[in-house]
Amino acid sequence: MTDYVIKPLDATTWDAFARLVERHNGVFGGCWCTWFHTFQAEKTFTAEGNRALKERLVEEGRAHAALVFDGDEAVAWCQYGTPEELPNIHHRKEYEAALDSPPDFRITCIFVDKKYRRKGVTAAALRGAVDLIAQAGGGVVEGYPHDTGGQKVSVLYNGTRSLYERAGFSYLRPKGKRNCVMRRVVEALGEAGSRSCSPRGAARRATRSSRAR
Repeated sequence: MTDYVIKPLDATTWDAFARLVERHNGVFGGCWCTWFHTFQAEKTFTAEGNRALKERLVEEGRAHAALVFDGDEAVAWCQYGTPEELPNIHHRKEYEAALDSPPDFRITCIFVDKKYRRKGVTAAALRGAVDLIAQAGGGVVEGYPHDTGGQKVSVLYNGTRSLYERAGFSYLRPKGKRNCVMRRVVEALGEAGSRSCSPRGAARRATRSSRAR
């Protein structure tokens, strides 16, 4: 089995990310994984404009993803960020009408190179994002996967409900047609990789846990 490596999307991994996107013609008609960053009035509607926007957001530290590497090549990503970084989600009005409190982080997109699909890479990307969120301080994390009921779906831009369940997420409610809201609390990791156990951290996690219920 291939040993995949997870790296964060940043200036040092941008070129590998860009090669992955370019191998798939900009992904979803030239989106460059920018759709969730912007509302309709802010969108560029061109692949070149989306590429420039994504690169700028990465340089400014306002775009995050777990990149899955096989050797020197990125073969998948899982996009995550705060609601401020990723304000635009599908079925947003329905979602906000039922929202009790916003999450600390949300996961909005998982993409895998066509040569690496059905090889466990999607799960590796999701686990990588959860680990990077833990390193960033943890908290309440939401994902919005497809609730397919076991049926085959041609386009899965954010994985499936069963994928998230295996990653420790719990089902909250439906969202739109065949989509749903799922949550889990991710504990913060300390500098040495251990779970945070400070009184302040414990109090913060207790608050977040109550919000996630």
